Amino acid sequence: MEKVSKDAKTNPAATANILSKLFFWWLNPLFRTGYKRRLEEDDMYEVLEEDRSERLGQDLQRYWDHEIQKAAKEMRTPKLTKVIIQCYWKSYAVLGFFTLIEETIKVIQPVVLGKMIQYFENYDPNNKAALYETLCYAAALSFCTIGLAMLHHLYFFHVQRAGMKIRVAMCHMIYKKALGLSSSAMGKTTTGQIVNLLSNDVNRFDDVTIFLHFLWVGPLQAAAVVGLLWVEIGPSCLAGMVVLMFLMPMQTLFGRLFSTYRSKTAVQTDSRIRTMNEVVSGMRIIKMYAWEKPFATLVSEVRRKEISKIMKSSYLRGLNMASFFCASKIILFITFTIYVLLGNTISASRVFVTVSLYTAVKLTVTLFFPSAIEKLFESRVSIRRIQEFLLLDEITKSSGARKVINWNCCVLSIGALCLLFIQSSLLSSILGELPSEKGVLKVKGQLTYAAQQPWVFPGTIRSNILFGKELNAQKYERVIKACALKRDLELLPHGDQTLIGDRGATLSGGQKARVNLARAVYQDADIYLLDDPLSAVDAEVGRHLFEQCICGLLKNKSRILVTHQLQYLKTADQILVLKEGHMVAKGTYTELQRSGVDFTSLLKEDEEQQQQPPHDTLTRSRTMSQNSVLSQTSSVQSVKDGDQLPVVAEESRAQGTIGPGLYVKYLRAGTNIVVLLLVMVVSLLAEVTYIMHDWWLAYWADEQEKLSANSTIIQNGQNVTKELDVDFYLGVYGVTIVLGFVRNLVLFNVLVRCAQSLHNRMFNAIIRTPVCFFDINPIGRVLNRFSKDIGQLDSNLPWTFVDFIQVFLQIVGVIAVAASVIPWILIPVLPLLLFFLYLRRYFLQTSRDIKRLESTTRSPVFSHLSSSLQGLWTIRAFGAENRFQKAFDAHQDLHSEAWFLFLTTSRWFALRLDGICSVFVTVTTFGCLLLRDQLDAGSVGLALTYSVTLIGMFQWGVRQSAEVENMMTSVERVVEYTELESEGPWETRQRPPPDWPSKGLVTFDQVDFSHTVDGPPVLRDVKVTFRPKEKVGIVGRTGAGKSSLIAALFRLAEPQGKIYIDSVLTSEIGLHDLRQKMSIIPQDPVLFTGSMRKNLDPFNQHTDEELWNSLQEVQLKSVVEELPAKLETVLAESGSNFSVGQRQLVCLARAILRKNRILIIDEATANVDPRTDELIQKTIRDKFRECTVLTIAHRLNTIIDSDRILVLDAGTTSAYDEPYTLLQDPDGIFSKMVQQTGKQEAAALLEAANHAIKDFLPPCPIVFQLLSV
Repeated sequence: MEKVSKDAKTNPAATANILSKLFFWWLNPLFRTGYKRRLEEDDMYEVLEEDRSERLGQDLQRYWDHEIQKAAKEMRTPKLTKVIIQCYWKSYAVLGFFTLIEETIKVIQPVVLGKMIQYFENYDPNNKAALYETLCYAAALSFCTIGLAMLHHLYFFHVQRAGMKIRVAMCHMIYKKALGLSSSAMGKTTTGQIVNLLSNDVNRFDDVTIFLHFLWVGPLQAAAVVGLLWVEIGPSCLAGMVVLMFLMPMQTLFGRLFSTYRSKTAVQTDSRIRTMNEVVSGMRIIKMYAWEKPFATLVSEVRRKEISKIMKSSYLRGLNMASFFCASKIILFITFTIYVLLGNTISASRVFVTVSLYTAVKLTVTLFFPSAIEKLFESRVSIRRIQEFLLLDEITKSSGARKVINWNCCVLSIGALCLLFIQSSLLSSILGELPSEKGVLKVKGQLTYAAQQPWVFPGTIRSNILFGKELNAQKYERVIKACALKRDLELLPHGDQTLIGDRGATLSGGQKARVNLARAVYQDADIYLLDDPLSAVDAEVGRHLFEQCICGLLKNKSRILVTHQLQYLKTADQILVLKEGHMVAKGTYTELQRSGVDFTSLLKEDEEQQQQPPHDTLTRSRTMSQNSVLSQTSSVQSVKDGDQLPVVAEESRAQGTIGPGLYVKYLRAGTNIVVLLLVMVVSLLAEVTYIMHDWWLAYWADEQEKLSANSTIIQNGQNVTKELDVDFYLGVYGVTIVLGFVRNLVLFNVLVRCAQSLHNRMFNAIIRTPVCFFDINPIGRVLNRFSKDIGQLDSNLPWTFVDFIQVFLQIVGVIAVAASVIPWILIPVLPLLLFFLYLRRYFLQTSRDIKRLESTTRSPVFSHLSSSLQGLWTIRAFGAENRFQKAFDAHQDLHSEAWFLFLTTSRWFALRLDGICSVFVTVTTFGCLLLRDQLDAGSVGLALTYSVTLIGMFQWGVRQSAEVENMMTSVERVVEYTELESEGPWETRQRPPPDWPSKGLVTFDQVDFSHTVDGPPVLRDVKVTFRPKEKVGIVGRTGAGKSSLIAALFRLAEPQGKIYIDSVLTSEIGLHDLRQKMSIIPQDPVLFTGSMRKNLDPFNQHTDEELWNSLQEVQLKSVVEELPAKLETVLAESGSNFSVGQRQLVCLARAILRKNRILIIDEATANVDPRTDELIQKTIRDKFRECTVLTIAHRLNTIIDSDRILVLDAGTTSAYDEPYTLLQDPDGIFSKMVQQTGKQEAAALLEAANHAIKDFLPPCPIVFQLLSV
C-alpha cells in the first residue's frame, strides 16, 4: 500500500528542555515558517512515540481482551468504561495534582486582594510597615497570576493530550473490529454507523478528559471558599452558596437532558450519514432514474428530525449559558441583601473580597463541574455505542498446511481446476465468511480470492496488484500479460503508477476486474478462488484470461472458478452444478454429459478434436498476437470507456483569512437583517445592565459609609435607604436575567437555522452537480462535509459563537468600568491591546493552516475505513488485515501530527496572552500603590478585581475569536459545496408532449461527447438512428465508448451535436423530462436502504397490484413474499441481503413499472447466471416488444438476435447493420469478437444469427469459413 505520510520532521518536543516545554518555545520555528508562507504536510512534526496509534491501540486492546475473558468467566457483559479506567488512570491521576494547586491559588488570590484593599481603607501615609507589607501582598498577587497562567496551560495541554490518546486507541480498536466482523454482524451495523463512531463518538473523549478532575476539585474548592467567606461576611455567605448549590443539580439535570438529546441526535445523524453514503455512492443511478426529488425528501425528513433534536439541545445550552451569565449577579444580590438586612454595614474590602471569592469558585461550580457531568453523560452514551459495536460477532479463522479442500463429499486436490456452475455462496463458506450449518468444510493451504464485484483501494495500480508483496519484476510482468493489462497500462498517463480514485473511479469495469484478478494471481497461494472474473470483460479478453491466466499461469494450482460461461466447461477437472444452494451434479465434463444434466443441452456436441491445451506454444503465441490486437483497440482513447478522467484531485484547502463576507453569508443563511439588528440591540442592553451591578455595588458601599457617618438618623435613614436600594437593585437585576436568557435563546435559534439552511443548500447543490464530480471526489471527502463539518455547524459553532459574543461584550464592559474609575488604566491597556492584536494575527496565520491540515488529514481516515469495508472479504482472504491496520494507524498518526500541533499552538498562544495579562495585573497592582494618595478603597477594589478577572477572560475571548474563525473553515468548506456547478435544469419551459415519446425513434446527429468540460472527447462525430421498436445491440472492445453513448443520451454531461427522440431535441428539454421517459437496467444493480416498495416506486405512482405483477414478471414474487413485511421490508445497506442476480431483477422490475418507450440495458446480465440471463432476455422480448431497446453487452449471445448491431471502436461508429450482414465481413470487429468466443460458442452464435433471418436469406457463408479454421 502507499506510504501514507511524507517523511515528517522529528518532533522537537521530544528533545526540548524543561523551560522550552514549560513555555512551548520549541514551537517558535514553526510559527516563523507559518507567518512567512502556507504550511504543508511536510512542515508537521512526526508524532511522538508514546502517541502512536499502533502502540496506544494495542495497549487498550490488551486490557479489553482481558476484560472479555474475565467477563466470560463471571457471566457478565464486558465493560468498556472499566477498561478505559484501568488503562489510563495512573497517568491521568497525576494531572489531578496540578488542578488542585491551580484552584488553591485561585482561592488564595482574593484573600491577598482583600489585604491590599484594607491598606487603602485604613490608609495612613506615615505607616511604612503597612506599606512594605502591602508591597509583599502586591508581589504575591502578581506571582499568583503568573503561576496560574503557566500551570493552567500546562495542565490543559496534558489533559487534552490524554483525551487524544484515548480517542486514537479507540479508533484503532474500532477499525480492528470492523476488519473482523462476521456477515451476521455486518447486517447489524452499517458503514454510516461505523463512520459516525469514528467521526463523532470518539471525539467525546477529547472533551471529557478536560473537565473530569473538577468533579472532585469543585466541591473541595467550594468548601474552602465557604470557609473564607464565613470569616469575611459571616452566615450571609451561606445564602450565596445555597444558590450555587442549587445551580449544580440544575446543571446536572441539564447534563442528563443533553445526554438524552445527544443519543437521539446520534441516531438521526447515523441515519442521515447512511442515507448520504448511499446517495453519493449511487448518484449515477439516481440521476439516470431522475430520482433526485424522493431522495431529497428522504434526506430533508431525516435532517428535520435531527434539527429538531439539535434545536432543543441548543436551547438547553442557551439556558445553561444564560444561567452562568446571571449566576454571579444572583449570588451577590442575595448575599448582600441578606447581609444588609441583618444589620451589617458593607465596606469596599468586604464587597470586593466576596466578589473575587465568588468569581474564583463560580467558574468551577457553574461551568467546569457541570461540564464534567455533561461530558461524562455524553461520553457514557458514546462508550455504550462503541461497546455494542465491539461486542458484535467476529469471523473465526482456521488455517492448515495440506493444500486440499474438502466439503461434504467433494474433494479438490492440488493442481485441479474446479468449475462451479454459478454459486458465489459456496466460495463465501470456503472463505469462512458464511458459517456452515451442518457438515464439514476443511480448507488446508493458503487461499487467495478474486471477488465478483471487483474491489480496488485508493492507491496506484501497482500497489493494488502487489497488495503488500515484494515486487518481483519478472513475475509481475508475467501476471500483467496473463491478465491482459499490458496495453491498458501503456495507455494510462503514468502506467502502473497511475493513481486509482476512490471506488476505482479512474478505471473502467473491465479494467477493475482484471486488476482484481491480477492481485489474486500475483499472490503465491495454494488455492485460488475466482468468483466470476470473466463476466465483466468481453469475450475476447475473457478467452485470453481463461487460457493465459487461469489455465496458463495457474495451471499447477488448485483453482475454483465460479462462472456461467459454458464454453469453458470442457477444460475443467471437476464441475459442480449448484442450484438454489444444493449440489445438483458433480464430475468431469464427460461424466456430466452421460448423466444428462440440463445444462449440457446448452452446449453443442463438439465432434471435432478438442483445442490444444493452453500451454501449447503455438496456441499461446496465437492468443498473444490476438491479444495484442485486442489491446491496441482496447481502451484506445480510454481510461473509462474512452474516458480520461482526471486523477483524484487533492482536497482543496482555502488560503488566507476568513473574510467578513463569509460571516455575512453564514448569518444571512438563517435569518434576515432586521432579526440580526434586534439580536445585537438585546445583547448590548444585557451587557449594560450587567455592568450596572458593579457600579451599583460601589455606589451602595459609598452610600452606606455616608449613612454610617451621619449617626443622628441612623435608624430611619438606613431603613429608608435599604428599601430604596433593594427595589432599584431588584429592577436592574430582573432586567439582566430576562435579557440574558432572551439573548441566548434567540442567538442559538438563529445559528442552528443557519446550519440547517446551509446543509439543505449543500445537499441541493450536490444532487444537482454533474456526475463527473463524484468520479473525481472520493466518498470520504463528500461525507466528511456532511458528517464532520455539518456536525461543527450544528453543535460546536453556535456554542462558541454565542460564548465569544458574551465574553467580548464583558471584556469591553470591564475595561469601560475600570477606565471610568481610574482613567490612567487606559495607558497600559492601549499598548497591550496593540500587542494582543499583533500576536493574534501572528498566531492565526499558523493556527488556521494547522486547523485546515487537521481537516484534510482526517478525510483519509474515513476513506480508508470506507474502502476497507467494501473490500472486507478480499482483505481477509489475503490475510491482509495487519497491513490495512498498519495503514489505518499511519493515517491516524498523520492526523495526530496535525492534532498535536493544534493543541500545542493553542497553548503557546494562550500562555503568551495570559503572560501579557499578568503584566497588566502587575502594572495595575503596583500602580495603585504608587498613586495611593489619590485613590479610595472602592476604586482600588474595582480596578484590581476587574484586572484579575480580565486575566482568564481576555485570553479566553481572544481564543474564542480564533476558535470561531477556525470553525468558520467548516462553514467555508460547506459554502464551497453550496456553490458547485450545476447540470442543466430539471424542468424547462419547453415541456415535451405528455405522451412523448410515442414511437421511440432515437437519432444521434454528429454527436461529440466528453465526460468533463476540458476532457478529451470519448465519442466523435457519432451519426446513428435507432428506429422505433427496434432492438439494437451495442458492442465494442473495452473502452470503445459504449457506456459513453448512454451517458450522452442521458445527458450525464452535455454532448456536442444534436440528439433527437421522436423529433424532440433533448438538449432543449429538462433533464427530468428526458430521464424519466427512458428506462435503464444498469451494469451495477443498486438498491437503496428503505422498503422494497420505495426501491421499486419511490414516487408512489403505482398500486400494490402493479408492484406485485412486476415482481411476478421477473420471478421475484415468491422471494419478496417470504420477507417478513413483504413490500414494506426494509432492505439492508445497498440491498446486500439480495444476490447480485436478484438485485438485477429488481432493476428489471423497475423498468417494467415505468412502461417507457425506450429501454437501455447496460451490460445488465454480466454478473448473472445463464438461467437468470435467459429470464431477463425473455422478459425483455415479451414486455418490451413495443419499445426501442438498446443493449450494451459483453456476452454476444444476448444480442445476436437483435434487429441491428452497432459496433463502436475508439469512440466512433465502426459498423451498424443486421448481425448476419456484419458476420459476412471476416475482418470486421464483430466477426473477430464472435471468433474469440471459441468454436462451439461461435457456431451457436452463427446459427442464432442465421435463425433470425432464415426466412429472408440463405445461410450465412461465413459459417463455413469459421468452422473450417
